[in-house]
Amino acid sequence: MAEKKKTPVSKLSFSEAVSEVEGIVTRLENEQTDVDELAGEVKRAVELISTCRARLEKTDGEVRELVSQLEPSAPADVEAPTPDTDDPPF
Repeated sequence: MAEKKKTPVSKLSFSEAVSEVEGIVTRLENEQTDVDELAGEVKRAVELISTCRARLEKTDGEVRELVSQLEPSAPADVEAPTPDTDDPPF
């Protein structure tokens, strides 16, 4: 089977990369991949998965940063109250 020219992983959208991984997994599960192409398919899947993971981690960090901006922060000039030493601890 002639090998198709594959789009560089960096040019794929997240959903395109996931779809391609799903296709590779389906071909592997159904034993539709020739042994001569197996290593190349696995290599491509690893590259796609690594890229997807990196994108997810980046997006997670961005979302957490945005959400943290919504949380109220304590004013910097107000000190936390200290317990009175004359009062019992209960």
